[in-house]
Amino acid sequence: MRRYELVAPCHFGLEAVLKREITDLGYDVTKVEDGRVTFEGDEEAICRINIFSRTAERILIKIGSFHAETYEELFQGTKALPWEDFIPADGKFWVAKAASVKSKLFSPSDIQSIMKKAMVEKLKETYHVNWFAEDGLSFPIRVFLMKDEVTVGLDTTGESLHKRGYRKLTAKAPIAENLAAALIMLTPWRGDRILVDPFCGSGTFPIEAALMAANIAPGMNRHYTAEEWQHIVPGGLWTDALEEAREMVDLSVETDIQGYDIDDKMVAVSRANAALAGVEKLIHFQKRGVEQLSHSKKYGFIITNPPYGERIEDKSNLPALYQTIGERYRALDSWSMYLITAYEQAQESMKIKAAKNRKIYNGMMKTYFYQFPGPKPPRQKDRE
Repeated sequence: MRRYELVAPCHFGLEAVLKREITDLGYDVTKVEDGRVTFEGDEEAICRINIFSRTAERILIKIGSFHAETYEELFQGTKALPWEDFIPADGKFWVAKAASVKSKLFSPSDIQSIMKKAMVEKLKETYHVNWFAEDGLSFPIRVFLMKDEVTVGLDTTGESLHKRGYRKLTAKAPIAENLAAALIMLTPWRGDRILVDPFCGSGTFPIEAALMAANIAPGMNRHYTAEEWQHIVPGGLWTDALEEAREMVDLSVETDIQGYDIDDKMVAVSRANAALAGVEKLIHFQKRGVEQLSHSKKYGFIITNPPYGERIEDKSNLPALYQTIGERYRALDSWSMYLITAYEQAQESMKIKAAKNRKIYNGMMKTYFYQFPGPKPPRQKDRE
């Protein structure tokens, strides 16, 4: 087995969750930076992290890193990397994304074109050709520049890992599946506890929670770019990782996971998405406004992504909406609440102060993850 340095990008603010996840899967984390975690792993790790990670965006094989303040340095640094170890003579290769922070080189399109030229020059020398047909397998490259340090990665994933394959229909402002999963993992919720999302939209929070409760790996039902790279990741390793994932599934678990939405259509969408995810029997969806939020049992969890006025005309409704959220939460007995919102006056309108407030970037939007932990339920022997 060959050892690689692997890089997993994630949402800003959720690096610690991804680090824990990678460690729990048995790999050594070597570096944690804003928006990405670097770790060591072999070919099997490429398959397992892609299939099992709930919070990563994608998995990159780190080709190398170097310092570059000029386009000439970028060209030479890129050309010096061992491209021949990864890209065959008929490979289709391109820089799919370039991101630059606090660096002298900042134009993504210029970075992409210079690096492509450098890769072509290197592979021309390697394969003794003057032209590439690029009609073979795909090898997308991603590059990050941070304070003039260039990190180059080969994308094993393809379409982002948040696309699990179950969400065919969505709400107006859906939360990404991997962000929803990471937020649930920041709470003490476990599959045997009550979970209610009173603004479920297309069902992402309840579905991600049900996948966790049933131990269903999020990446079981999709494909990856590296599945075709037999010279890097032998096909049997993907089969083994999928078999491992299938053996862990337990749909016999008992759950109390509920999703409410005020819109009939969204309730139907949530049910359809849950069926595609294979967890429709573990979740109860219904049409219900937040003002009807109630539950007879103690020690439940509200985990939700309420509206936060993306459109100007909605902003005037927010104080009353959040006031209702606060009222309904206070009426529940010994519950916890965790909500993500960009609405700055959330705590004031709800009339409750969060024990913790974590800043998280949802795409380019700054949001807050407000945490209102309730009391822990008594342990079994205490109850007896």
